[in-house]
Amino acid sequence: MTEINFSTSLQYIKNVGPTRAKVLSEIGLECSEDLLYYFPRRHLDRTTVTAISLLKKDMVTTIVGKVETCGERKTRKGKLFQAVLSDGTGFLTLLWFNGVPYIKKSIKIGDQFAVHGKIEFYNGLQIVHPEYDKLNIDDDPLNTGSVIPLYPLTQELQKAGIENRFFRKIIRRMLKEINNIPDFFPLKFLQKHKLVSRYEALHWIHFADKEKDVKRAIYRLKFDEHFFLQLLMALKKESNSRVGTKPLNKTGPHIKLIYDQLNFELTDAQNRVLKEIRTDLGKPITMNRLLQGDVGSGKTIVAVLAAAIAIGNNVQIAVMAPTEILVRQHYESFKKFSEIGKITCAILVGNTKEGERKKVIDALKTGRIDLIVGTHALIQKDIEFKNLGLVIVDEQHRFGVVQRGDLVEKGLNPHFLAMTATPIPRTLAVTYHGDMDLSIIDELPKHRKPVITKKIGPERLKNVYNFMNNEVSKGRQCMIVYPLVEETEKSDLAAAVEAYETLSRTAFTNVNVGLIHGRMKKEEKDNIMNEFSDNRIQILVSTTVIEVGIDVPNATVMLVEHADRFGLIQLHQLRGRVGRGSEKSYCIFVQRDITENSRKRLDIMERTNDGFVISDEDLKLRGPGEFFGIRQSGFFKYKIADLVMDGPIIKSARKAAFNMVAKDPHLRNRSFIELRRHFLKKYQHMLDFVNIS
Repeated sequence: MTEINFSTSLQYIKNVGPTRAKVLSEIGLECSEDLLYYFPRRHLDRTTVTAISLLKKDMVTTIVGKVETCGERKTRKGKLFQAVLSDGTGFLTLLWFNGVPYIKKSIKIGDQFAVHGKIEFYNGLQIVHPEYDKLNIDDDPLNTGSVIPLYPLTQELQKAGIENRFFRKIIRRMLKEINNIPDFFPLKFLQKHKLVSRYEALHWIHFADKEKDVKRAIYRLKFDEHFFLQLLMALKKESNSRVGTKPLNKTGPHIKLIYDQLNFELTDAQNRVLKEIRTDLGKPITMNRLLQGDVGSGKTIVAVLAAAIAIGNNVQIAVMAPTEILVRQHYESFKKFSEIGKITCAILVGNTKEGERKKVIDALKTGRIDLIVGTHALIQKDIEFKNLGLVIVDEQHRFGVVQRGDLVEKGLNPHFLAMTATPIPRTLAVTYHGDMDLSIIDELPKHRKPVITKKIGPERLKNVYNFMNNEVSKGRQCMIVYPLVEETEKSDLAAAVEAYETLSRTAFTNVNVGLIHGRMKKEEKDNIMNEFSDNRIQILVSTTVIEVGIDVPNATVMLVEHADRFGLIQLHQLRGRVGRGSEKSYCIFVQRDITENSRKRLDIMERTNDGFVISDEDLKLRGPGEFFGIRQSGFFKYKIADLVMDGPIIKSARKAAFNMVAKDPHLRNRSFIELRRHFLKKYQHMLDFVNIS
């Protein structure tokens, strides 16, 4: 008989064979180690199973019981499959409207099932389209106290006869026959961090006698995943700390000229962050810092002052942003302060005219331009700098690693500052940006008052229009925003145009109403925005082109139509367009298509103005994969860890990883041999930027 070890191919495991091994291979399971790390999606135990007699409407829970009756039924709309489950305390009806032929083959009278779903009430308790798992007839955690693992099952697995009982049987045999499951961590480390051994964790995640053992196994396996990612970040940060560069430790004249002309005081948070940046710039190693702050917290002036310090040391600055709107917004801000600070400033975007582009390229190469603001047009091959010393990237998650790297490579190890107007939850910041130092502006300018936020139904719009007219009569301005979704761009655009025409004739006959949308030419948009800034337009109807890029302190009302179609961060960005002056401001969300999720989003917006709280809630609603509006799946795939729920584990794993690298940057300590081997094997594709040889 072949001895089983971690690398044994599954086709050589008894009861698997080549056919099943091929199906398992399609979901990434090739060898014994892969199967041991194929974790149950859920465990059934006394704490997770509810007796039918205790069920209540709207509960989401798990029930274990026996099928008493089942069969197909005809309805006016087609066929459905119905089964009645009993657990000795009551009866529960299960209904399926889809996939009836498959369900019919899967469920038979007398079968024991664990079902999971939301309890509804219609002529008795029922679950529509429950998750279900077939159990052994004696698998009953309520009566036996046993812990039963339930594995992720695809239809392909089930067709090949691979179900829960198969996984349990094969994994149990493996755990008996694999003699050596080495640990990554030495005993002292395990004791210090209160971790069970890897051997115990892999046993208990699949076969625990007690619920608390499942929890201890889950904690250890989550810790492992977070630890190795944090180790990667710690090694990258340590590697960055060895990259030498020119220290920018002179003050120079530019910052004083700008600072003395400011017509406002910097907040304590801005001063603290500026000091952190200034300290980094003065070191002979490259700064690698992420600056985040809420909408309107004053990140731009911090970036301007950081740039002024750098220019005082005779280096050039590149500021890159993902969209032309953001680039033009930044350019206007930098240009205004550059004129005060005697700094030369230019802009470069994709549609810059060829003649102008050549002038800018030549001036950058010869050092006549101190600061350039641009889109990814800045990374084109013919762009050269005389002495690039600081790179500032706004909304850096919207650029690829390669694009950011291409810009940095245009200088000799320039300092790097990333900025984001999207507050990033702490767990995401230390995971996706764990190699960076973090600066947070957690304080709004003193004159800014919290925006009063209300959600309303369309029937109350007439009152809102009257309120807006009243605000305009006091000399203030308002905005009305319509959503713009690519798939339905024409109809959304039509809605905004129609609203503009209708409202101009009806609700707002005595004021100037303007319209702005993404399909207008740049000159048209600029003219409308200038008229709005000068209060020649009192009410601006817009698609979401104003999500960023508008700073009109006189605007006091933001009305968002179809607010249910926006994400939380987008709603927060829109709300940030008002409340920029000293007057009380209002944000009103019109809810037209009420779903459970849209109601949750708008309740959160009513409850808080804090962007960091909102980003945490957004992470819970959408999950980390979609938080940035892009899929991060290529970055790191977790098997059991959860960025949303694992805050304390991430904190502990990060501290442990960074302490380890601080003491042993190359992981050469003999007690880390297994850890180093595992790290190099599993994370080789992510090691391009670190050196532990």
